[in-house]
Amino acid sequence: MSSDDTAPRPASSADGFRDLLHAQRVWDTDLPSFDPETAPPAPLPLFHRWFAEAVAAGQSEPHAMSLATADAEGLPDVRTLLLHDADERGWHFATHRTSAKGHQLTARPYAALGFYWPVQGRQVRVRGPVRRCTPEESRADLHARSRGALAAALTGTQSEVLDAAATLHRAADAAWERARTEPDAEAPTWTRYVVEPAEAEFFQGDVRRRHIRLRYRRTEAGAWERELLWP
Repeated sequence: MSSDDTAPRPASSADGFRDLLHAQRVWDTDLPSFDPETAPPAPLPLFHRWFAEAVAAGQSEPHAMSLATADAEGLPDVRTLLLHDADERGWHFATHRTSAKGHQLTARPYAALGFYWPVQGRQVRVRGPVRRCTPEESRADLHARSRGALAAALTGTQSEVLDAAATLHRAADAAWERARTEPDAEAPTWTRYVVEPAEAEFFQGDVRRRHIRLRYRRTEAGAWERELLWP
C-alpha cells in the first residue's frame, strides 16, 4: 500500500455540506404555547389569528406559501407564491391560467397549501378543490396590487422557455413602461383562484418535540370536525 493510500483525504464538498446541514438548529427560541381545546370550531378564525401573531412576531413574508399541484402524469409539483386573501370561500391566490400551474389546475383542480412561520414554530396546511374566481374578481385582483405586480403580469408568457436573459430584460422594461402609462392595462390570462378547504391542519412546534397537530376536516354535511394527530 502506498503512502498516498494511508494519507487522510480532504473533506469532500458533500461532507462539508452535511456538516453545515447538521450544524443547523431549529427553534432556538421561546415558542408560544397552543392549547387545542381553545381552538375555534372552524379553521379560518384560527388562521387569521395565527397570521396576525406571525406578523406581530416579525415573521418575514408571512403571506408566502407553498402551492402543490399535480401534473398530467399525476406527479407532484410545488412552488412558492403569495396569499391574496383568506375568507369564508377559502384561501385565494392568482396566476396566469396559461402557466404550468394554471394548466395543472385546469386538468386536476385540487391543491395543497403550506405556510411555515419559523419565528413561532408554526405550520398551516390546507387541502381542497380549487375553483376559478370570476373574470371581474381576477381583473380587480390584478389592479389592486402594485405597479410591479402589474408589470410582472404583463411580462412574457409565464412558464414558457426563455431563449436568453436579455430577452426577459427587454420584455420587462416594456412591461414596466406599459404599467406606468396604462395602469388599467389588462392581462387576459391573469386568474384568481380559491382553494376551498376540505382539510386544514395547524402545527405548533415544541422544543421538547411534543408538537401539537390539530386537524380540521369538513364532513359530508359541511360541518367541521377536529382531531389531534401524533407528531
